Amino acid sequence: MHWSLSRRSWLQAAGLGSLIGTVGAVRRIAGQASDPHAGQVLGPAGHALGTVGSIDTSIFDPDAYLRSFNFSHLPEDQRARFYRETPRPDGSLLREYEIFAVDREIEIAPGVKFPAWTYNGQVPGPTIRATQGDMVRVHFVNQGAHPHTIHFHGWHHPDMDGSLSQHQVMPGKDFTYEFEADPFGLHLYHCHAVPLKRHIHKGLYGTFIVDPKGADQTPRDEFVMMMNGFDTNFDNENEIYAVNTVAHYHMHNPIRVTVGKPVRIFLVNITEFDLINSLHLHGMFFTVNRTGTAATASEITDTLTLCQGERAILDATFRYPGDFMFHAHQSEFAELGWMGLFRAVEAGRDT
Repeated sequence: MHWSLSRRSWLQAAGLGSLIGTVGAVRRIAGQASDPHAGQVLGPAGHALGTVGSIDTSIFDPDAYLRSFNFSHLPEDQRARFYRETPRPDGSLLREYEIFAVDREIEIAPGVKFPAWTYNGQVPGPTIRATQGDMVRVHFVNQGAHPHTIHFHGWHHPDMDGSLSQHQVMPGKDFTYEFEADPFGLHLYHCHAVPLKRHIHKGLYGTFIVDPKGADQTPRDEFVMMMNGFDTNFDNENEIYAVNTVAHYHMHNPIRVTVGKPVRIFLVNITEFDLINSLHLHGMFFTVNRTGTAATASEITDTLTLCQGERAILDATFRYPGDFMFHAHQSEFAELGWMGLFRAVEAGRDT
């Protein structure tokens, strides 16, 4: 069963506090057993800035997704089912993936379920990562109830495009995509079957990263963040917004970073039904490399706006310890789920 909520009723049902007028005075309340909202971020009037409750992370763990490349979150024996790499004579790799489409109900907020179409049972789909010049081979099986494809952004032969009617993979059928990873940068993949807006909105998308040859080996924390939204009553208007699917997940589970250690964010906007989405990071600035295809960053800012399908690599270093809020700078999106925290800690500290 899924809930059909309007934007107004979602705000009421999820127990959200107002972002406006409270963000500047956010404080952390923790360790109070008598407080049913202990550990949540509260405004001055005690209203929760976020959803109430928790989700079942055994099915999809947003923390694991942030840091998972080529199924790296799986134990080695399970990972081998979905990802293999083989050296090639020129020093590059053949990277082989098993990707399947399947209809699956997912949890997008505590107690709120959405009837998704997924790649490998999750939204967003698994992050694929290669080095420029590698050969990418994706064996795709459609286990869903509708025709689906995979369309990769990047250079490839028209036969591998997954966009035309003859490219559709019927339910129960399969197709193998093969192409050289090029150009380097931050890309994405998604279903291109019609109606396109429905196949994307229902969850058939993921991140595709191509590292340049001889990439910078500076130690850094890397995170994949896909900005997405969900139309829970199918009126072509989103009721819930998020980064990586689960509304306000990182308000209650801050993303841990280390003071002084570089951080890289692979930011992708895949939101349907809205012209733009954005990210604003409090208390600091970051460099922006749009599409990740340039050798150097193009700007320094604290707010970035992207249309659907646009993406950017963001680099930053946290100067101070503490909690740093991030959210869409459309305040409605933030209140409806697109808001979280980075928790910067000194090196060697556990908390």
